[in-house]
Amino acid sequence: MKATVLATFLGVFLTCTYTAKEATKKTKKAKLYFALTDVPQIDCDVKAGKIINPEFIAKCPPGCQDVKHRVYGTDIYASFSSICNAAIHSGIIDNTGGKVLVQKVAGHSGYRGSFSNGVRSLSLPRWRESFLVSEGKPRKGVTYPSTLEYSSSKSTAVKSEPKKPEQDLKGMKSADTANTSEKASDQGDTAHKEHQTTPVPTPATQMATTTPTPTTAMTDPSTTVPQPTTTPAATRTTAAPAKTRPGLHRVRDMGSSSVHPAYASVVAAAASPQRQEPVATFQRAASSPVHLAMEIDSWKSGLSLFDTGFSSKEELNPKPLESISQGNQNCKVDLSFLMDGSWSIGKRRFQLQKRFLGNMAQALGIGSAGPLMGIVQYGDDPSTEFNLKTYANSKDLRNAIEKIQQKGGLSNVGKALSFVNKNFFLDANGNRGGAPNVVVVVVDGWPTDRVEEASRLARESGINIFFVTVEAAAQSEKQNVIEPNFVDKAVCRTSGFYSINVPSWFSLHKVVQPLVKRVCDTDRLACSKTCLNAADIGFVIDGSSSVGTGNFRTVLQFVANISKEFEISDTDTRIGAVQYTYEQRLEFSFDKYSTKQDVLNAIKRISYWSGGTSTGAAISYASEQLFSKSKPNKRKIMILITDGRSYDDVSVPAMAAHQNGVIAYSIGVAWAAPDELEAIASDPAKEHSFFVDEFDNLYRYVNQLIQNICTEFNSQPRN
Repeated sequence: MKATVLATFLGVFLTCTYTAKEATKKTKKAKLYFALTDVPQIDCDVKAGKIINPEFIAKCPPGCQDVKHRVYGTDIYASFSSICNAAIHSGIIDNTGGKVLVQKVAGHSGYRGSFSNGVRSLSLPRWRESFLVSEGKPRKGVTYPSTLEYSSSKSTAVKSEPKKPEQDLKGMKSADTANTSEKASDQGDTAHKEHQTTPVPTPATQMATTTPTPTTAMTDPSTTVPQPTTTPAATRTTAAPAKTRPGLHRVRDMGSSSVHPAYASVVAAAASPQRQEPVATFQRAASSPVHLAMEIDSWKSGLSLFDTGFSSKEELNPKPLESISQGNQNCKVDLSFLMDGSWSIGKRRFQLQKRFLGNMAQALGIGSAGPLMGIVQYGDDPSTEFNLKTYANSKDLRNAIEKIQQKGGLSNVGKALSFVNKNFFLDANGNRGGAPNVVVVVVDGWPTDRVEEASRLARESGINIFFVTVEAAAQSEKQNVIEPNFVDKAVCRTSGFYSINVPSWFSLHKVVQPLVKRVCDTDRLACSKTCLNAADIGFVIDGSSSVGTGNFRTVLQFVANISKEFEISDTDTRIGAVQYTYEQRLEFSFDKYSTKQDVLNAIKRISYWSGGTSTGAAISYASEQLFSKSKPNKRKIMILITDGRSYDDVSVPAMAAHQNGVIAYSIGVAWAAPDELEAIASDPAKEHSFFVDEFDNLYRYVNQLIQNICTEFNSQPRN
């Protein structure tokens, strides 16, 4: 009897267990099916910054490979890039569309344009938020939304068209509060705090900003950086080995070609297997870009999001300094010297180079409120000897320079410049943001690799490049130079200010003071200037009766949305505003406000005037009251917004403004005259003139206007 009951009980138990397992399998299958099928659709023009979700899968329609869907960057993209066209550029999908996994990451200090998979992406110096794209497959443990949350209050459900919300035209909200109208949804990158579930970094946000995490159980990234056990002077981070380029290079001291015991650890490190950087990627290792940026458990705040194959992105933390100097406060620059450690220089000349660097450290006056200096030694591969925050006074720095050992190898300057651009000027390494970034390259003779492309990318990132060439190639040696005129291809300007040629290593000490004077002349450090921090922008605003109070507030919101994307200060971009009818009124001048918040508050306070429309007189007034007082090193940009034909001539005042160096953008609304808009705009007019049929559509040109300003800035000649 007991046996029968036991058997019955066991049978029931096994049956229940099997049923539970099957139910679990079905649930898992159902969840997987949901994850794979409930994918929201987006349009070709949707930008990543427009969507609040930090990680999501979306389905792109066919036909997104179009130049009108702008893309900025390579592998990692600025958030006002089209998601779908970025996915085509990266090779994740083609023009037939498909699913894409999008992951938001922190803003980056530079985005490199490239041509890939039929899409031309553009370069951009910096942007406050970035994103990565990868194959549209869900990651394990991540729950993906079936409805995307946009930066306005609207959302998009699966396989359904988004409904257009009612436009709210009454009253401009503060610059830090979101519009509830559809305007904000297409501004993407000007997403406002009111509707955000994750913080979107502003342009002033540093690269150490924590990457927003998706809705998973993943832990927050640690903000603690491990301290190295070695002293800063002895700490060296070595780049991955690369194949040497063919080409002749002088070897002055033949005895130096053997490996000295002091270099044994460097040689051993170079021989060890390391990851190689793929040719087609930008600042990225061979592994998946998604895995690189999103393995949050192991990622430390403040380090680069990119892996170049070099190990130098590990932070070189300084030991506690006994003495911290304020330094020369008239020379606040962040400076990296690239010292030549190749065998061609020889031991004796290497010592002369170290003496020169020590003298530079002394003459600069290193200190926390003045110049900071780090050193990268290059040969076959570059390595950081110490970074900007390792030493905060000249004495400690000079002592550390004396202990540097020669690496040996070739003179791969191009590789060293690429290394510095990607790894050196990081917040974690002591980069101060407000100080110009300067690189001084000391090279014996000539480089053994090409420098032009690496230099261009560094310049676009805002790095000022100086070259000190010692014992340049003689006439009989010029056939051995891989890249003729390499200095002119590398430096910020070809005027001679950024290059010094020294006939002999024994006369190198003579250039210490001239070089100090140049690197400390911050007004002439042209490469520190980007499209976002190097302009005087004057808004000329139509306040005529035809505009109306509600539309005038919409215009002010447009002005505020443009202004907030720039880096505003006394030394960066400055903003001024003029309102006009028959008459003109200076609302505020360039030197009135020196912070972004003060500028935005001033814009909000502008009162509607009402009257006629004398646009020509307004241009003349802006030229006299605003742009005549612009700083010599600033680009003068006028942005004029009008809704009708002018009662006076606009062509003559506009031509006079152009001749005085004012770059004019015209934005016409409703009844604005196209011929007048073209006359006001700088050449080419199609890139400087815009028209919208109603005020509510002004928001469409916020990103376009900023993009055009940056594109024009990046195309400036370097002479």
